[in-house]
Amino acid sequence: MGRLSLTLCLTFLVMATVTFAVPPKKSVDVSFGRNYFPTWAFDHIKYLNGGSEVHLILDKYTGTGFQSKGSYLFGHFSMHIKMVPGDSAGTVTAFYLSSQSSEHDEIDFEFLGNRTGQPYILQTNVFTGGKGNREQRINLWFDPSKDYHSYSVLWNMYQIVFFVDDVPIRVFKNSKDIGVKFPFNQPMKIYSSLWNADDWATRGGLEKTNWANAPFVASYRGFHVDGCEASVKAKFCETQGKRWWDQKEFQDLDAQQYKRLKWVRQRYTVYNYCTDRVRFPVPPPECRRDRDI
Repeated sequence: MGRLSLTLCLTFLVMATVTFAVPPKKSVDVSFGRNYFPTWAFDHIKYLNGGSEVHLILDKYTGTGFQSKGSYLFGHFSMHIKMVPGDSAGTVTAFYLSSQSSEHDEIDFEFLGNRTGQPYILQTNVFTGGKGNREQRINLWFDPSKDYHSYSVLWNMYQIVFFVDDVPIRVFKNSKDIGVKFPFNQPMKIYSSLWNADDWATRGGLEKTNWANAPFVASYRGFHVDGCEASVKAKFCETQGKRWWDQKEFQDLDAQQYKRLKWVRQRYTVYNYCTDRVRFPVPPPECRRDRDI
C-alpha cells in the first residue's frame, strides 16, 4: 500500500471513531397533546395526522399560540417548524422557554418574516433575572418555509446552546464568576406562537404585514420534550448531574461544533449585541467570552 493510501485509510479510521457531542435524536411523531396545549385563539390551531402535526394560523383578527404542560429545569428542547411561506413580512414565529416570573429567565428563538425572496432572519435572545437586551440575528442559510427544520436549545449548568439542524448558532456560557446571572433555579415552560409584529419585526417596522396574503400559516411537528420536569416553585432538579445533558461532553462545544459556530458567525450573523457600540459603549461582561468564539 502506498504512503498516500495508508494516510487516507488512517485518516478515515480516525474520523470514523470520533464522536461529537450531539443530543440524542428524537422522534418527530410525538403528538402535540402529549406535552402541549393551546393557550389562546383555539380556533386558529389546526390539527393534522392525529395531532402529530399542527398549523398555527394568523389573520387580521388574531394569531395563536401554545405552551408546555410541564415546567423544566435544564434539558434539551426541540421543535420541527416550517415557517410562513411567501410574503411573511411583519409576522413573527416564536419558540421560547420562559419562567414568566417578575425577574424572569427566558431563552428565545424569534423568526422574523420578510418580503418574498429575502431571507428569514432568526433572532435569539437570553434573559437572566429579568434582564435581556442580548439579541443576536442571523440570516438562515436555507429557506425555512420550504420544509421542516429542527430548532433546539440545550440548557445545563454550564451553557445554553441554540441549534439549527444540529448546527450550533449561538452559545451563552455560564458567566456567574464574572457577575453575570445565569438561569439555574427558575423552571421554565416552553411556548410557541405566531403573531403580528409589523411595528418592529421587518426592517424595524418599515415593512408592514400585507393582509391580502392572509391567512399566514406556520407548521409544527416533533413535540418531544427531554427535560427535568419540576414544580414552578422548585429551585433545583432532583436528577441534577445524572442526566445526559449534564455529562462532560455537553459542558462545552467540541472542536467540530466550534468550527461550525464560527462558520455561522462569519457568514450569516447580521447583528450581535456584543459588537454594538451605540447601545453598549462598554461591552457587557459576558461578551468577553463571546469574543473567544
